[in-house]
Amino acid sequence: MASDEPDDPPAAPRIEGPEEGQHVVLLSGLSGGGKTAVAKLIEDVGYTVVDNVPSELLAGLAELAADDRGRFARVAIVLDVRAGDAERAYRAIRGALEGRGLRPQVIFVEARSDVLIRRFSETRHRHPLDPGDGSVAAAIDEERRRLEPVRAEADVVIDTSDLSLRELREAVLAALALPDEGLVVHVMSFGYKFGLPLEADLVFDARLLRNPYYEAELRPQSGLSEAVRSFVLGQPVAPVFLGAIDELLSVALPAYAAEGKTRLTVAIGCTGGFHRSIVLAEAIAARLRSRGLSGVTVSHRDIGRPAAERA
Repeated sequence: MASDEPDDPPAAPRIEGPEEGQHVVLLSGLSGGGKTAVAKLIEDVGYTVVDNVPSELLAGLAELAADDRGRFARVAIVLDVRAGDAERAYRAIRGALEGRGLRPQVIFVEARSDVLIRRFSETRHRHPLDPGDGSVAAAIDEERRRLEPVRAEADVVIDTSDLSLRELREAVLAALALPDEGLVVHVMSFGYKFGLPLEADLVFDARLLRNPYYEAELRPQSGLSEAVRSFVLGQPVAPVFLGAIDELLSVALPAYAAEGKTRLTVAIGCTGGFHRSIVLAEAIAARLRSRGLSGVTVSHRDIGRPAAERA
């Protein structure tokens, strides 16, 4: 039985990559196929992403990318039927880039028609080619027809029909010839009296530990000092608490990574964010690094506040 899906084009090698200098991606594909998700993933690995540029501005964009290769060493241009005549716009931008010595990598994103129909039904978004009668299937067929010349010249075709976000990320990184550096974890200390950090994904409370603030000789010293560190970690509950956090993270981090999350912020707070939370944030980061995680960073949000504010 004949399929309404076009055959995959032959694989084409990448001409350039980020490791060789300037790299321009032309990202195209079907509405609802996952271009937005792919564009976000590309942006996350350091590309400047330009979406929905009017066709009249494409030549200028190509000139900018070619002339300012320091600022725009990695550029991704999203191009689809919103440009009007998609094939004409594609050939214009590709010709402008190649005329300036830049051979773009073309990535085309698609999905099966039944999947696209379901996605439009779930999101209730209007297909850009919908004539107004709600005929999504016909709009998808017409879009396939218009974009077939672009697909035929694509270096990479990604079918998102059955991909998880993690699998999609792997496919994008493979297309760009970039390594998957895994989950980046940022550990942050903070003071509850100054509010919860809005960027936190996981929050732990260090106020169950005795407060060095009430020890006169420790009060002016931050959690980065050896004296405060020994005081906090020397409490019997401290290693138990850290062990519980470590056990939770050993389960949570692989699960977050499997769901496609690329960055995770772990926050731990105490009253003023100057003693206990700093000690524990440093200890959590050290434990994560000891497990082989390379992308671990630490910051102490409220360490620089005046002592009067922390009182």
